[in-house]
Amino acid sequence: MPASNTAARRARGDPSPPADFDRRAEMAERRRLLHDLREAIARETFVLHYQPRLSLAAGTVDGAEALLRLPDRRRGFISPGAFIPLAERTGLINAIGAWVLRTACREAATWPGPATVSVNVSPRQLHDGALLGQVTRALGESGLAADRLELELTESMLIDFGEDLLFVLSALRDQGIGLALDDFGVGFASLATLRKLPLTVMKLDRSLVRGLPSDREDAAIVRAVVATGHALGLTVVGEGIETVGQRDFLAAIGTDQGQGYLFSRPVPAAELRQMLRSQGASASAAPRQALTSP
Repeated sequence: MPASNTAARRARGDPSPPADFDRRAEMAERRRLLHDLREAIARETFVLHYQPRLSLAAGTVDGAEALLRLPDRRRGFISPGAFIPLAERTGLINAIGAWVLRTACREAATWPGPATVSVNVSPRQLHDGALLGQVTRALGESGLAADRLELELTESMLIDFGEDLLFVLSALRDQGIGLALDDFGVGFASLATLRKLPLTVMKLDRSLVRGLPSDREDAAIVRAVVATGHALGLTVVGEGIETVGQRDFLAAIGTDQGQGYLFSRPVPAAELRQMLRSQGASASAAPRQALTSP
C-alpha cells in the first residue's frame, strides 16, 4: 500500500491492513493474469505491433521488430514486461512464442518489398528445444522466405552456451535465418562468444545510445563496439534513438541501422504495411521524376 495511504489511515485512526494483505493481492493479480494468458492462447487474441528499423545511410525502412501486446478490456494493452516473466515460469511461453512466430511470418509475407521481420526469442523456447520446429512450421505455413526472418537473442541466453545451443543456432543460420544479439553492452557476452556463434546482427542497447553525442565516454564505447561488430561481419543496429543528434552520430561512425521513437513508435500491422507501400511507391516514382526534371 502506498505510504501516503498508510499515513492517511493512521491519521484517521483506521486499523492497519493485515500483514499479508499485499501478498494476497499480488497472488490474486497473478491468478487473474495467468487466466488472461491462457484465454489469449486459446482464443489467439494477442496482437503484434511493429517498430520499424531504418537504414541510417538511406533513410529507408529495412525491417521491423514484432512486439507482443496482450489486450485488456480495462487497461487497453498489458505491457510484455508484466506477463512475459509469468509465461516463462509457467511454460506458457512456448505456446505464446509459437503464435508470435506464425503471426509475424504470415503478416510479413504480405509486406511489399524485401523488409525483414525480427522476432524476440525467449530463453525457454531456445533451451527447451522447441524453437527450431516452431520456426520451420511458421516459415512453411506462411511462405515467407527464410532470409526475411530474424530472431533476436539476449546476451543472458548465450552465457555458458553448449553444443546443443550451437547446433540449433547453426541449423537456423543454415536455412538463411538471421540471428541478432539484442541489447548488446549491458550483459556479459564476451568477444570470444560472439566469434563462436553464427550471429548476423548486433543491436546496441539503448543505454549506450542515450548519452550520445555529448557524453564522451559513451561515444568512445559506441565507436569501439560498432568497429568490433563490423570486424566480426555483423550488421550493427542502434536502439532507442530519440534525437537527431543520436542519429547523426551513429550514422557518422558507420552504424548500419537505427530503431527508436525518432523514426516511429511501434505501429499496428496495417500501418506498417502502408508505410512500406508508400516507401516503395516513392522509390519507383523517383526515376520517372528525374527524367522529367529540367
